[in-house]
Parts: sequence; C-alpha cells; structure tokens
Amino acid sequence: MDAEAGVGGADQLPWRQHYRNLLLLAYQSFGVVYGDLSTSPLYVYKSTFSGRLRRYQDEQTVFGVFSLIFWTFTLVPLLKYVIIVLSADDNGEGGPFALYSLLCRHAKLSLLPNQQAADEELSTYYRNGFAPRHGSLPWLRRFLEKEKKAKTMLLLIVLCGASMVIGDGILTPAISVLSSMSGLQVQVTGLQDRSVVLLSCIVLVGLFALQHRGTQKVAFMFAPIVIIWLFCIGGIGLYNIIHWNPRIYQALSPYYIIKFFRTTGRDGWIALGGILLSMTGSEAMFADLGHFTSASVRLAFVVVIYPCLILQYMGQAAFLSKNIFDMPTGFYDSIPGPIFWPVFVVATLAAVVGSQAVISATFSIVKQCHSLGCFPRVKVVHTSRWIYGQIYIPEINWILMVLCVAVTVAFRDITLIGNAYGIACMTVMLVTTFLMALIVIFVWQKNIMLSLSFLLFFGSIEAVYLSSSLMKVPQGGWVPLVLAFVFMSVMYIWHYGTRRKYQFDLQNKVSMRSILSLGPNLGIVRVPGIGLIYTELVTGVPSIFSHFVTNLPAFHEVLVFLCVKSVPVPYVPPDERYLVGRIGPRAYRMYRCIVRYGYKDVQRDDDNFENMLVMSIAKFIMMEAEDVSSSANYDIANEGRMAVIRTTDDYSTPLAVRDFDGLADSMTSRSSKSESLRSLQSSYEQESPSVSRRRRVRFELPEENDMDPQVKDELLALIEAKHAGAAYIMGHAYIKARRSSSFLKKFAIDVGYSFLRKNCRGPSVTLHIPHISLIEVGMIYYV
Repeated sequence: MDAEAGVGGADQLPWRQHYRNLLLLAYQSFGVVYGDLSTSPLYVYKSTFSGRLRRYQDEQTVFGVFSLIFWTFTLVPLLKYVIIVLSADDNGEGGPFALYSLLCRHAKLSLLPNQQAADEELSTYYRNGFAPRHGSLPWLRRFLEKEKKAKTMLLLIVLCGASMVIGDGILTPAISVLSSMSGLQVQVTGLQDRSVVLLSCIVLVGLFALQHRGTQKVAFMFAPIVIIWLFCIGGIGLYNIIHWNPRIYQALSPYYIIKFFRTTGRDGWIALGGILLSMTGSEAMFADLGHFTSASVRLAFVVVIYPCLILQYMGQAAFLSKNIFDMPTGFYDSIPGPIFWPVFVVATLAAVVGSQAVISATFSIVKQCHSLGCFPRVKVVHTSRWIYGQIYIPEINWILMVLCVAVTVAFRDITLIGNAYGIACMTVMLVTTFLMALIVIFVWQKNIMLSLSFLLFFGSIEAVYLSSSLMKVPQGGWVPLVLAFVFMSVMYIWHYGTRRKYQFDLQNKVSMRSILSLGPNLGIVRVPGIGLIYTELVTGVPSIFSHFVTNLPAFHEVLVFLCVKSVPVPYVPPDERYLVGRIGPRAYRMYRCIVRYGYKDVQRDDDNFENMLVMSIAKFIMMEAEDVSSSANYDIANEGRMAVIRTTDDYSTPLAVRDFDGLADSMTSRSSKSESLRSLQSSYEQESPSVSRRRRVRFELPEENDMDPQVKDELLALIEAKHAGAAYIMGHAYIKARRSSSFLKKFAIDVGYSFLRKNCRGPSVTLHIPHISLIEVGMIYYV
C-alpha cells in the first residue's frame, strides 16, 4: 500500500511542479509583460476626446467610444495575440525577429550566405510536426528565394518593426509616468506643468537605473503592484457602473459603433488615434515571450487582465456619460474621494511598471538583431541563472533613458506623446500581422486562403487605426518616424557592411591546392602551441592566413580555423554546438571548428572555451579513426565535411582531464615559453580576475595498447600544443568602398559602417578573448 502511494506521489510530482512553475511565471508576467497594457486607462479617454470629438461630448458618443474600445480590445489583444500569435513562437521566443528567423529556416530568405546543410539537422531548427521545405505555394517560395529585392524588402519590413519596438521603449515610459503624475493636479491646486515634468523625469531616471538588477528581480518587485492596481481599477470600474450608469452594458453591442460613426463621421475616424491606445502594450505579450512561456502569458491575460480592464473601461464610460465636463481628468475624477491618494500612489507605481514591459522587450529585440547580424556589437548581460533569455544591455538602457527624458521634457503633453505612441504601436502590429500571414503558409503549411483571411481581417483593422494616427504626424507623430529611420539606418548599414565583408572573404579565400603545395610545414617554421584563427567563413581558408604568414615566418604546430557563428534559432543545445573537420592531410595538423550559437544564447565569461575546443578536436580525431574510409586518404572534394561533436558525452572521451592549482612543476618544465614570458603571464593573471577564475586543467593520454600509432601521435601533439599555450589570431579589418562605387555605397561603407565599427565593442571583447593571447592582423577590405 505504501509502495503504491509512493509511486503515485512520484508520478504526481512533475505535474505539481509544472503547475507551480506555470503559476510562478504567470505571477512574474504581471510585473514585466502587462504593466503597459494595464495602465492604458490612465489616458485613453482623455486622448480620444482631446481633438474634434469635443464637439460630440454626450452620452451616445461615450457609449460609442466604449463599444469601440471593447471590440478593439477583444479582437486584437485577445483574439489575435493571445489565441493566434502566441502559438507562432520560435521555441519559446517571440517578436518580429523570431518570426523572421522562423521564415529563414523554412524558406531560404536570409541575405547572409553562411548557411550550412548541417544547420538544418539541429533539433531546434524545424518546428515539431512540420516537414522541412514542403507545403503550399511552391511558386511563392521560389520567388522569394530567388529575388534578392524581395529578400531585402522583407528584411526592411522586419527592421521597421524592430525599430518601432525600440521606439516603444522610449515613448511608453514617457506617456505612462507623465499621465500618472498629472493626477497630482486634480488634488494639488496650483501645481504647474513644470513641476509635473520634473517629477516624471526623476521617476524615469530611477526606473532605468533599476534595470541592471535583471528582469526576474524587477518582476518580483513589480508584480504585486500591477496585481493590486488591476483589482483596484476593476473594483472602481464596477462601483462606477452601479453608481453612475448601469445601462452602460448596452454599449457592448457593436450597433453603438455604427451610431458613433454616423454621428461623428470624419471626426470619429480621426479620434481612433486615441482609442488605439487601449491596446498598446499587446505587442509586449509576444516580444517578451522569451522571458516567460506562452501558457503563463495566456493564463494571466484571460483570468485577470481582460476582465479587470473591461470593467475599468466600462466604469469610466459610465462615469463620463453623467459627468461630461470631467473628460480631461476623467480617470482620477472617477475615483471615490476617500481612496484617491492610495489609488494615486498605486497608479504612479503601476505606470513605472508599465514601462518595464517595453524596456524588457527592447532588450530582447536588440539581442536578436545583434545575433542575426543586424546590430552593432553590444554588451549582453544574462541576469538570471535559472530562466534563460532574461538579459540586460547597458548601452541600450542608457540610450533609452536619455531619449525618454528628452521626449518628456520636449512635449510635456500626454496627447502629443500619445500621437507618437500610437503610430509606433500600430506599425509593429501591422508588421507582425504581415509576418504571421507568411508563417501560416511556410511554417504552419496552411492554405493561402487562411493566410489571406488573417491578413485582411486583422490588417484592415490595424490599417484603419494607423491611417487615423498618421493624420497626427505634425502633432508629435513625427517622433517615432524619425526614431525608426535612425535605428533602421543603423541596423541596415551594419547588416550591409557585414554582408559585404563576408562576400569579400568568400571571394578571396586561399585555395586548398596552394595550401597542399606548401607541404606539412606550410613552408614556414612551426612553433609549439595552438593557433586559433578566427574567421567568419564556414568553408575554405581565409585570406588572413596568407596575410599572416607573409608577414611573420612562423606558425603554431596546431592550427584551428575557428568560426563563431549565429544560427537563426533561439538556442543551440550544447551537444550540437561544435562542428569539427580537418583541413589538409593528417600531417598538417590543421582543423576547422564551427561553434554555433542561437540568437537567444549568451556566451558567458566563465565558459572554459579552450578546454572544450581541445576535447572536441580530440573526439573528432577518434571518430575519424573509426571511419576508415574518411581517414585513409585525403581528398579535396571532402574538404567541407564536418562532424557534430557531443561535448557532454564523457563515455567516449579520448583524453583524461585532471584539475590542478597553479602551474605544476611538470607542466612548467615542459612549457616552451621562456621564464620572462611565464612571469608576464602570471602577472597578467593576477591583474585579471576573470582569467584567474578560469578552470585550469591538464590533459593526459590514457594508456591504451590498441590505439592506432598515428592517432596516438596526433593526440599527443594536440596535448603538447595545448600545454604550450594558445594564441588567438584575429583580423583587424579596415573596410573601404571601391573607387567605382556609387556615392550612396561610399557613404554607407566609408562613413556609416566605419563609424559604427569604431564606436561599438570589439569582436575580441564580445568573444571574451584574453588580451595577452590576442594577435591582430590588419587587413584592408575593398568591398
């Protein structure tokens, strides 16, 4: 009996743990995802009635506005995002770039020609249940894959959406905090706008200063505030419905929308720019998906967010229908007097939390852009040890803070910021709708009619709202357009320069026949140690190699051509990360290693990269020895052949690993470095804590009688080279446009790309290469 109970308890434990984690993530999502969406009632009605709609301030117009808010909130956040779009996640990751990476994997739409057949064998490459590159509309697939202009246009659309998300990260904190602080003017008479703006700026600076603590800590701090805020506004809304106008429930009928447009006409259409603010923050549900799960986001929305916000909008409409002249400060006037100050405090805190949703989404978007070659190199900090994808980017954080404070000080008006905010949000939603229509065809492999229905239904709704917002470009709407143009220019110029540099390397790589003609010594002196030659090429020998050997007549005993490559998947499992192959015959001691990362992966400082690399090469040598056909003779035709090395498989480890503290005497005696070099290295390690913290190991070859003598010699050479030390050789590129290039190309390469390369982090910093072992080779690229 007890045994059966024990087994049953063990079976139930994973389910209990699953639901516990689901509830925990749903709780945290309130503090990160839903802050923006839940603070919209602060300014929706004020922005809607701020223009020409002032002439129609009566009960029927208020009913019509609420009916529009209800159906907009139901169709876009609930139906489109919660039910449909959240199902299109890329292995748990969301946002425009996640959809783009999905499309690039199911159709060859990427402009960077570094794809390999081995990438398609990754377990995270294709969605479960969908066959690779099959499905409907083969003519559309062929057209998009062959037409470079179509690929470029698709990339520009994605960059536009990503730029608008960054614009949201600037405008959301400004409008949320400023709208909450303006509530002080309801109770504190004589409070000037300057004072409200000053208080808002102080709160904004404090908000961005908190970001370095990470999403998880911020979420735990902010989630209770949002939950209290939602129940407060839901309760206040229910009170106002009962107290002021119980007939407001009639406005749930879409008939009141028809009556609204019959009465207001063109003025009602322009007022849609204020109504759309009720769904701003919906994109954060999808963009912030990497921080949580789709199930937790859905649970929080359906159970708490939707009913509380509908009650609040309905209650505020009931109050305004009987208090028309309180329209400018309708939200704060609808709060019963005794609880005004507690609600104001919670509103202020909730506005701060509202900004957190888009800030977190901005970090995720920038990380995806950076990994897929569309953003300059920045520092990415992984803020959670347990939850993957929670990151912080210092440079972006402080840029957002400066621009956000500048917008707040420059406009000082919620209506003007709302005009800008609406254009940014609707553009992101339209981009998501367009990409989702392609996802339905290429990834979900559904009929084109279903894709067109989705595009026409949601696209038409969002296009109407966007057309209304564009009428307000002179009244603040120009801000997101300027910001999007700047960020799109930065991202496209960086992507264009990166692509041109890769194509130059591809066209100027060293032929394998010329390498073979040099002989095993490559025509130079081979010195002890490992030479790690960083290259972006996945096949062939880069031109940096010939450039190096012509200037320095010595090279390391073991050469590894290393390519750290981003694959358009959210993450690469550690067992599938390393691809290892051989360059030239066995006597040359030349290898190629491709290390693959997803756009969600973060390279940590404490990763013991050198040891993992040596172990991967040793495993490859053993695997190759078992395959007699591949190791017997070298053939140039098999040059690109690579093997996936499983790093966590300790059973087939060909080398014994032993930890040691400090430099062992036996190691010191074998080291080829002089006494002065060893003293320099020890002093550098003392001054660099990150280097001294790295795990020190010593590789040894286990005694095996049945090991092939050639394999044993190669493994011994690898061990001795590792003990002698590793040198990191990297190209220091100077990229210039050809003289025959057009003016636009010269400006993009010589001015834009050159400026970005000089002012972003160097590749050696982002790859965590120790400076004492770094060798940079200067090269000029004429692209």
